Amino acid sequence: MAALTERGRFGINMGLERVARLMAELDNPQRALRGALIGGTNGKGSVVAMTRSVLFAAGLTVGTMPKPHLVSYRERVAVNGEPISTDDFAAAVARVLPAVDRVAAELGPPTEFEVLTAAAIAELARRGVPLVLVEVGLGGRLDATNVLDLGVAAITNVQKDHEVVLGSTLRAIGAEKAAIIKPGNLAATGANGRGLTPIVDRCAEVGASLRRSGPGRAYQAQLRHQGWDGIVVDVTTPAGNLTDLHIGLLGGHQAQNGAVAVALLDAIREDGARRGSPVEVSAAALRQGLSTARWPGRLEMLDGSRLGLGRVLLDGAHNPAGAAALTSSLRALGMRRPTVVFGAMRGKNVPDILRALAPLRPRFVFTRVDDPGAHDPAALARAWRRITGNTAAVAPTPLDALRRSTGDPIVVAGSLYLVGAVRGLLTGTTEAD
Repeated sequence: MAALTERGRFGINMGLERVARLMAELDNPQRALRGALIGGTNGKGSVVAMTRSVLFAAGLTVGTMPKPHLVSYRERVAVNGEPISTDDFAAAVARVLPAVDRVAAELGPPTEFEVLTAAAIAELARRGVPLVLVEVGLGGRLDATNVLDLGVAAITNVQKDHEVVLGSTLRAIGAEKAAIIKPGNLAATGANGRGLTPIVDRCAEVGASLRRSGPGRAYQAQLRHQGWDGIVVDVTTPAGNLTDLHIGLLGGHQAQNGAVAVALLDAIREDGARRGSPVEVSAAALRQGLSTARWPGRLEMLDGSRLGLGRVLLDGAHNPAGAAALTSSLRALGMRRPTVVFGAMRGKNVPDILRALAPLRPRFVFTRVDDPGAHDPAALARAWRRITGNTAAVAPTPLDALRRSTGDPIVVAGSLYLVGAVRGLLTGTTEAD
């Protein structure tokens, strides 16, 4: 923990030179891994969760590298959905630290994210995990995970987020994300419009086949029902129709993520076949896996009784598109004027996020996580008042914010780091667990 945190939890230093050198120092463990690299603005984690759950239901062992972790660093390296043990995580980090020191002497110190990426890749390779699903951290082209070529790449969608780093247009952002597609990859995407164009261009450039999902595409999902137990969809694929699929994640937007996941599963099966390592997924495994899919911190309902609360709904909506999806989901579930505990990190488009939440007529309690990169709650309240003319409560810590909140459920949103802090309070876990 000390070796990681001294590198700065929120530090960003984009580029592949350091992580590529780290991989070389570790004898390139990434070359042993197969599976899929998943990027996109929103829905990456949901697509990973669905795909992992289906592959697990099919009897396969699957490694994942979620980002960011919500409570414990151990979440960054998981096998079949379970984080590795404390001892195994400590050993995985310890094994890469000598290489980190050698790289630092030549190229400058790797960031915490780069160290975690190297440790996770090396650990999954050491275990011989047959399939890995790796979520891209930021963008794609210069993200540390782009050192991987897993045979399959997916881009869920392209929306505006991290514009300072990725660019101010959907075309520019799409180009950054499209760079995760390597020569000869099998690719899948749910992107459309201006964000889709650079993905299509990249596939043509590197000879990657592309599976598209969305209205009028080869993979489509029609939402039939949504409730507090998830959604029901009909999915169209090139092989035929799949009706009445239950997806165990909340929110109508998960229909589109489900279509991307089905396209991604087809790509993974095709990649396995061409490598001589078949990946068999029956219709029964697909149904079971989608139904049991869970993704912590994304429209996740938890019991708040440990803190003397009722239910608490966690959602890491941290950009305008994610906030709009949260608003749509809560309205469809019949929620009106919810109490929303909200915090955000600097660099986010807070005014547009708040505008996207405004149709809920929320009763905000603004707060912050304990990090210099977090927005001041009073500044968030002033922004809300400028936008709507409404006042809001402020609280210095997430725990204080929860204690000031009423309603069932209380909604926590705006930052995955805030969601992680609240999840830790509700479950009694800490970063060191």
